[in-house]
Amino acid sequence: MNNTLFKSCDAVVSCDENNTVHRNTDVLVLGNAIANIAVNIPDRDIPPNTEVIDCSGHFLYPGLINTHHHFFQCFVRNHAHLDWTKYSVLEWLDLIYPLFAKLDEACFYHSSVAAMGELIKHGCTTAFDHQYNYPKHAGKNIVDRQFEAAELLGMRFHAGRGGNTLPKSKGSTIPDEMCESTDEFIADCTRLIDTYHDDQPYSMRRVAIAPCQPVNCYAETFKESIELARDKNVLLHSHVGEGESEVMRQRTGMRTVDWCEDIGFVGPDVWLAHCWELNATEIKQLAATQTGVSHCPEPVYLVGAEVTPLAQMQAAGVRIGLGVDGAASNDNSNLMHCIHSAYMLQALVSSQHNFQVPDPTTFLNYATRGGADLLQQPELGSLAVGQAADLFTIDTRKVEYIGALHDPNSLIAKLGISANVDLTMINGRIVWRDGEFPGLDEHKLVADAQSHVHRVVYENL
Repeated sequence: MNNTLFKSCDAVVSCDENNTVHRNTDVLVLGNAIANIAVNIPDRDIPPNTEVIDCSGHFLYPGLINTHHHFFQCFVRNHAHLDWTKYSVLEWLDLIYPLFAKLDEACFYHSSVAAMGELIKHGCTTAFDHQYNYPKHAGKNIVDRQFEAAELLGMRFHAGRGGNTLPKSKGSTIPDEMCESTDEFIADCTRLIDTYHDDQPYSMRRVAIAPCQPVNCYAETFKESIELARDKNVLLHSHVGEGESEVMRQRTGMRTVDWCEDIGFVGPDVWLAHCWELNATEIKQLAATQTGVSHCPEPVYLVGAEVTPLAQMQAAGVRIGLGVDGAASNDNSNLMHCIHSAYMLQALVSSQHNFQVPDPTTFLNYATRGGADLLQQPELGSLAVGQAADLFTIDTRKVEYIGALHDPNSLIAKLGISANVDLTMINGRIVWRDGEFPGLDEHKLVADAQSHVHRVVYENL
């Protein structure tokens, strides 16, 4: 691997437990890890052939960690006739799911390139994708193609092997074309874990078992997922608390969190997406069981009846990370912007619910150290000696940053940065720099992906 010296950084934002910010500091990367953070690292400590990057005027941050996404949905964004605001949720699902069911293996590969490429441009270095869409005609190699896309771009990738097993005729919202049997689902989870999962530090490939949602799966699907995950020592994930709890109560006699706890789908090896409808008792249940939450702020604008109670979750001790979510409810893959959205949403409702908005730095920590905690990769999410060399830089010598450089910890939450970062490094490799993916032709990537959008999506609208 190459070695890199980031020289004279105006600020190095560590995201450590003390929220330390190093000023006018060098960062030395040897291979895939950080070897030193110090002012004026002496030449004797810098190996020959180390690339030196002048970071005067730059802020350097740990790479962001996306804990919930649906890459395939990139193919159906920004379509006016699929706008949530024009339909009820059930009407909208009846429109969108048949379109999802038409996607094929090539679509899943190219949409993964699109989502991960956009994430990287905005400083994200680790991505979890909840891939629950398995049209029968698309085969079972969808996650394999996602790993292929991750390797192309250099993304650190956690694959969530999702799935739906309850047919629409039994009360789910899923077309039969997208349903699998529990046996099919568990067999492919096992195959993917055995083929790709690497539990070593600095791992670039991990697999989680992620049945889509309790309302769209048989109970046995979740129970067998728990058994397999704990046998293989992998993580568990699902959607919970996004408006389905009353349906679950009518179906099972329990709201979703109670149902999950009853079957054992809670614990430090479990994190749940959304959770905006949880009550105080359910928040305490998640905290007591050390179950994590991936807060996806931007979908709240479109589909959330309530704003996720982050302050209450944090006070109770719930483990929190941030997620982009899929383009069905968020048309971009910009996790950095989600830091700002999460902060602003809490500010919006704080006076209504009489709570103090968490400090802006907290929201950066959700997207860094919090995400590393949910995904159980403690070597990620902060900048310190021995941590993975996952980071990004922002050149602050631009008009949009005038007057805003006092507090680097709060910068992203306060300003809402939507522009591309200047450099992204993953596992010691520079994967985005000065507007380019080194070694890749972005125009060709776009043309290839867009040809499949036209072929499969536009022709079926």
